[in-house]
Amino acid sequence: MSDASSINAAARDRVGKGAARAARRQGQVPGVIYGDKKAATPISFEPRILWAEMNRAGFRTRLYDVQVGSATERCLFRDVQTDPVTDRPLHVDLMRVSATSRIHVRVPVHFTGQEKSPGIKRGGVLNVVNHEIEVVCLASAIPEYLSVDVSALEIGHSIHLGEVALPSGVTPATHFKNVTVATVAAPTVQTETVVAAAPTEAEAAAAAAAGEGAAGAPAAGGAAPAAGAAKAGAAPAAAPAKGGAAKK
Repeated sequence: MSDASSINAAARDRVGKGAARAARRQGQVPGVIYGDKKAATPISFEPRILWAEMNRAGFRTRLYDVQVGSATERCLFRDVQTDPVTDRPLHVDLMRVSATSRIHVRVPVHFTGQEKSPGIKRGGVLNVVNHEIEVVCLASAIPEYLSVDVSALEIGHSIHLGEVALPSGVTPATHFKNVTVATVAAPTVQTETVVAAAPTEAEAAAAAAAGEGAAGAPAAGGAAPAAGAAKAGAAPAAAPAKGGAAKK
């Protein structure tokens, strides 16, 4: 990506923490331009303009022509210090580059072919291990992004750095080609256990009362016949046998 965007900056007359705090009190974002064997140039940005650029895609890989008064510096944003709560920029570092400068830069990775991946079709999930890849290239040839094709990945298979096609003149910053870029993971199956709700106090009391009533009541057709049988047997025992007294 050889085209450069333009951004305006104001020159600062001092460097250091005190000067940076003074710039922030004036509503500016302090920064410094360094590199290319030249003296550091302290600058400051309008927060609204800088914030808009930070939210553009490819902010870290885009070249900028920084207008500082009547001078123009071609730079690359190298570091942005932000507020931990609001994420607003507090300080920025920019590096001067030229057409022959070879630099290390982290380039975002875009994944293609997910709809064709047999592993993803079977329910697998694309697990991105490295969202960016650090490469070495000319400042005038920084790729906007690196495209990685995952259309052939099965569940459990991975794609490594050595399999990523890089543009001409772009090389990985590491010699380890087995670095994992992405993998297709097996789907996670979640099982739900249904737990019966505990009875309320009213329900527990009603159940206890019902149990006590059942224990005290005679079984249907059981105790009544037994009592009747006892009464029926008692009457013959008390009465003398028919014709017994006359024989005596």
